[in-house]
Amino acid sequence: MSFLSSATPKLAPWKVLLVDDEPDIHDITKLTLSRFRLDGRALTFLHAYSGAEAREVLAREKDIALVFLDVVMEREDSGLEVARWMRQEQGNQFTRIVLRTGQPGQAPEERVIVDYDINDYKEKTELDRTKLFTTTFAALRAYRDIMKVEDARRVQQNYREGLERVIAASGHLFRQRSLKDFASGLLQQVVALLRLEQSMLLRVAGASVITGASQYEVLARIGEPGIEDIGPELVAQLDEARHNRISKLHGDTYVGYFPNNSGKASLLVLKGVEEISEIDVQLLDVFCSGVAIAFDNILLNQEITDTQAELILRLGDVVESRSNEAGNHVRRMAQVCHMLAQASGMPEDETAVLMHAAPMHDVGKIATPDAVLLKPGRLTPDEWEVMKQHPTVGLQILDGSQRPILKAAAVIAHQHHEKWDGSGYPQGLKGEQIHPYARIVAVADVFDALTHERCYKEAWPIGQVRDYLREVAGKHLDPHYVELLIQNIDKADEVNRLWPD
Repeated sequence: MSFLSSATPKLAPWKVLLVDDEPDIHDITKLTLSRFRLDGRALTFLHAYSGAEAREVLAREKDIALVFLDVVMEREDSGLEVARWMRQEQGNQFTRIVLRTGQPGQAPEERVIVDYDINDYKEKTELDRTKLFTTTFAALRAYRDIMKVEDARRVQQNYREGLERVIAASGHLFRQRSLKDFASGLLQQVVALLRLEQSMLLRVAGASVITGASQYEVLARIGEPGIEDIGPELVAQLDEARHNRISKLHGDTYVGYFPNNSGKASLLVLKGVEEISEIDVQLLDVFCSGVAIAFDNILLNQEITDTQAELILRLGDVVESRSNEAGNHVRRMAQVCHMLAQASGMPEDETAVLMHAAPMHDVGKIATPDAVLLKPGRLTPDEWEVMKQHPTVGLQILDGSQRPILKAAAVIAHQHHEKWDGSGYPQGLKGEQIHPYARIVAVADVFDALTHERCYKEAWPIGQVRDYLREVAGKHLDPHYVELLIQNIDKADEVNRLWPD
């Protein structure tokens, strides 16, 4: 992988601000320095004729390299006040300042020179062409060196932040979003290496059976939101990289191809690439290797988690179908639980665990006799006691696993028929003695039962459901989660539309 720009970029000129209440000084300084060059860069001049104007220019222009600053303008200390404002109020420690005065004997105190980081002090009469060149050269060279140090500090900071994110992600490899966390950390590092502002990391998620076109999943993005819009041009570039298994530069857009053993290649999109050095190419090669290895490991763990969640969902389907419940009941339950958990501020990893575990809430019914489970009429007291055993059976089936999803499923299966006022079963738990997972599942279960047709009832309209939920809040259901559902009832109803019976 090698690409170098053959065009030599035009270097921007150094910005110099002239602050003086005498127009002639502006003209003379500009004329004298018209042929000045440092590192192949000329000068561009900005002008201010008072301290107030100087502050306006400095507030507007963020990359001024040098200020020639008259001490005495509208007041005797106008120039010193601008210098103080720059350093102390604006926090500008980079722009170099050369004080000038037309009044000999008015030199500032040594304390001012030190405190305001003044680069030089000259009387206007002594600034002939040679001294003006020398002063400007020294000040701009100091600015250049300071900015190099600052750029290096920023890169180091970006490295540190990226590394911290990778380390944080590596401690959560089994969590649902660890792949994207890890990708974001890696992307931040490569952006820091190349000093770019826009980039995107994707993976091939599969191909459309109908069109055969690739489907790309964005794993991480840095920069303006528009970069995430994968338009036809970018899709064509991604397809070319994937089919030819190569990385390529398209104008100012670099598309990198990183294959891995999982078969789901990752692709890197870098925007705004005008020139890249051989060292940068080598760094990208190292990045390629790191991405491939890391993704193989993380994708393997994600596949295990996804398989576990899929098996739980299918087992939930089996249980619900045996009790004549619609198969999509468990899918709706999972989505509504996920929505309520997010609305409550539950951490993202716990939210994902709840969503995957919720379909197992009635797994204990697998041991309930058909004569009880499928009875169309009211249960006798003895039959009700048999039915009430399914939470305990569910716990027995799931208990003992160390997997987060199965541990959560065991708690949900055992406690989802407990009630806020303590009148539920099998333990008679009350209030916050009931696990939050089970309290959320109970709210979602009641909502789904009310909004769908059953053999013994018609589906209720949303308004009636809302009234009933308010009625049982604080009795059957946790009032906090009931209120969250009511606040988000449109989202819950959308879940019903997406997963109908």
